[in-house]
Amino acid sequence: MSENPDRRSHFHRKSATAVGEVRTGRRPTVSKPRVCIRVVSSSKMECEWKPDEQGLQQILQLLKESQSPDTSTQRSVQQRLEQLNQYPDFNNYLIFVLTKLKSEDEPTRSLSGLILKNNVKAHYQNFPNGVSDFIKSECLQNIGDSSPLIRATVGILITTIASKGELQNWPELLPKLCLLLDSEDYNTCEGAFGALQKICEDSAEILDSDMLDRPLNIMIPKFLQFFKHSSPKIRSHAIACVNQFIISRTQALMLHIDPFIENLFALATDEEPEVRKNVCRALVMLLEVRLDRLLPHMHNIIEYMLQRTQDQDENVALEACEFWLTLAEQPVCKEVLCGHLSQLTPVLVNGMKYSEIDIILLKGDIEEDEAIPDNEQDIRPRFHRSRTVAQQHEGDGIEEDEDEDDELDDDDDTISDWNLRKCSAAALDVLANVFRDDLLLHILPLLKELLFHPEWVVKESGILVLGAIAEGCMQGMIPYLPELIPHLVQCLSDKKALVRSITCWTLSRYAHWVVSQPPDTYLKPLMTELLKRILDSNKRVQEAACSAFATLEEEACTELVPYLAFILDTLVFAFSKYQHKNLLILYDAIGTLADSVGHHLNKPEYIQMLMPPLIQKWNQLKDEDKDLFPLLECLSSVATALQSGFLPYCEPVYQRCVNLVQKTLAQAMLHQSQPDQYEAPDKDFMIVALDLLSGLAEGLGGTIEQLVARSNILTLMYQCMQDKMPEVRQSSFALLGDLTKACFQHVKPCIADFMPILGTNLNPELISVCNNATWAIGEISIQMGPEMQPYIAMVLHQLVEIINRPNTPKTLLENTAITIGRLGYVCPQEVAPMLQQFIRPWCSSLRNIRDNEEKDSAFRGICTMISVNPGGVVQDFIFFCDAVASWVNPKEDLRDMFYKILHGFKNQVGEENWRRFSDQFPLPLKERLATFYGV
Repeated sequence: MSENPDRRSHFHRKSATAVGEVRTGRRPTVSKPRVCIRVVSSSKMECEWKPDEQGLQQILQLLKESQSPDTSTQRSVQQRLEQLNQYPDFNNYLIFVLTKLKSEDEPTRSLSGLILKNNVKAHYQNFPNGVSDFIKSECLQNIGDSSPLIRATVGILITTIASKGELQNWPELLPKLCLLLDSEDYNTCEGAFGALQKICEDSAEILDSDMLDRPLNIMIPKFLQFFKHSSPKIRSHAIACVNQFIISRTQALMLHIDPFIENLFALATDEEPEVRKNVCRALVMLLEVRLDRLLPHMHNIIEYMLQRTQDQDENVALEACEFWLTLAEQPVCKEVLCGHLSQLTPVLVNGMKYSEIDIILLKGDIEEDEAIPDNEQDIRPRFHRSRTVAQQHEGDGIEEDEDEDDELDDDDDTISDWNLRKCSAAALDVLANVFRDDLLLHILPLLKELLFHPEWVVKESGILVLGAIAEGCMQGMIPYLPELIPHLVQCLSDKKALVRSITCWTLSRYAHWVVSQPPDTYLKPLMTELLKRILDSNKRVQEAACSAFATLEEEACTELVPYLAFILDTLVFAFSKYQHKNLLILYDAIGTLADSVGHHLNKPEYIQMLMPPLIQKWNQLKDEDKDLFPLLECLSSVATALQSGFLPYCEPVYQRCVNLVQKTLAQAMLHQSQPDQYEAPDKDFMIVALDLLSGLAEGLGGTIEQLVARSNILTLMYQCMQDKMPEVRQSSFALLGDLTKACFQHVKPCIADFMPILGTNLNPELISVCNNATWAIGEISIQMGPEMQPYIAMVLHQLVEIINRPNTPKTLLENTAITIGRLGYVCPQEVAPMLQQFIRPWCSSLRNIRDNEEKDSAFRGICTMISVNPGGVVQDFIFFCDAVASWVNPKEDLRDMFYKILHGFKNQVGEENWRRFSDQFPLPLKERLATFYGV
């Protein structure tokens, strides 16, 4: 029952969960229990406290029962424990069992301590003084218990009390623990160190503050003394304690940084794996915060980390492997590592093989498992990403701010989340991005051997290597791809499921290149084989193939149109075949297909194939089922793509979405007024429903008008726009913009209520909320025309501030520029006076956008404002010229507006000045303006 003693420090990717937590439920309202606990006045005289024998036996009985695997027994134990909390000295009994009742077995004593720990967490402020003092003194007296389990439990109890703000009210704790470190008795020293390590983990910030008179000034030099202790456990505790203060650059540690590093080097080859692991962890963190101190020794550190990455103990190897990931982020990486690549590359590649234990955990020997239902625990919770409105750019689809899930996490997700294989692959990926094609000198000779190796484990690792270097070494890989891609396509039918699944992922990393070649050469064979893998008899392969296919869809877009019938056939067949977990990924593949081919999906025969299974699932799922998230996301993409083709399904889908929003809002209000009676709702239901409504409005346009007229969606939207949760506001602003475009007659009566809310959400700290609010204001202004005038003051200053902010993301800049342009188009007199404050960033942010309606209205606005306030553009006229030249094909009347402004400016300054001015232009700009506008 002990808690996991190796609690990861905060910088680590995956935090380990604490075991041994005792479940605590809400206090049920049941009649008082019949437990005889003698209530003792909470006098300060702890020494006088004695348990009542009968009460003690009942508590021991409870502790025994709580170890029963039966859930109903556990539930009743839980209720009785909660009731016992009403007795002031119940906690005295718990500490008594932990520290004094040596006759009991250790698991029972430890459990008593962990229940006490939970009580401390929940109710410590209500403990009478006598009880808390008794607990504290018992803890300090028993920190050296002869049992490691009891010592660890006492340590956990101490740090829990300390983290309840008690470090200030327990002034003797730290000095006493530091004093116990010097004890001759090993158990006492180890117990005190264990407790200190937990306190350093949980209360690092407070330890380094003036509140406690900076105890670290004494503690850190003290810890350093123990780096040379004869016991490996104590050496390990000492490093772990100091390690807590590296990332925060704690002053007390920085003063002793050189002795700390010297001591680390002295322990580099310690025989105890836990010590080596902590040494590696320290060096990885120092690399981030004190590179200056490591640089003089960098050659030796790299040599050392190379050895440790091959350590016999996988935990040490994993910790060392983090070093390469962290080093890759440092500017010095190339310089300090280039001489070691020939040694490092084979080490990382070797770490990418599955270990025997991995293969057992992955059930790697089971090839066919498609008929086995999923274990519900294995299905990761899905979080919905709210809708963000973005602009289209030259030569691509929609720009996303975040990298999609294209990282090295696409295989073996059931093993402990982060392991040596994943870390090695991630390190190779980032190093490929640093060294680019220089890495290939070292990788290619290894790859030849791996990819054609007779042992499947080795071959599989080679395919993973090929995927890991795809992004960084793409240029250098191109000459080999005509040979490699067909080989990989063959590997898709390997007899080992784990080889088939990793091949799906690696091929998806090269999808961009595949799509750039003539379709019959690689795209068609790849697609044919991937579709077969989508129907594989192994669930892991189905999952990998579905994900890879979604990536291929994003890259190929309309290239897939000729194969749509074939693709839909497969995806629809998978519906009947898939277990729960993969169904969720299948929704994503269908949604991505709809996003990629758009209106090409709107053919009766495709709709007939696709919609029945989707609607069948939609009807099966209850409103509380979280599987609605991916299905609603998928339907949102499908509705947008099908446009009028979605009409027959529109009404029930629309109605249910409105109901989901209404239900969630109602539940939230109940929770707010009576939090004890009603649970908080999961607002993701509302967010996904709002996003699907957006998809319907975008896909169906004006035909959604009657549905909006017959529902209370605008009232609901008004509430959502004021929700505390940013994602709810973000999705409601996207819907507002889409409804404004689709049926403004229903939105217009609410504008006076909506505009102030939009104004207060122009806060660039919440990028996506701000982005969608900005976009919605632009759409509203186009519909309102001159009637927008009363609202300009509510929003203009914030928009101008955002467009001038450094480091504003591209999507937000573009939407802000478009909205400012649109406001100026409908109300030039109000916006033009501020022209000089935004014209430069305005022009810079719109020069890369494709010609489209939004760009058109924004440029009409800027031209209108220039005619009202020509002086506002004079200083930055070159930027305006550049922005005008970004148009490929403006409408005739817009081209005239540009022509008039350019010639007006030229005539005003005179031929000679214009020549001097236009000589500053880059040549392509000069030629373009001369060709299109004759200036």
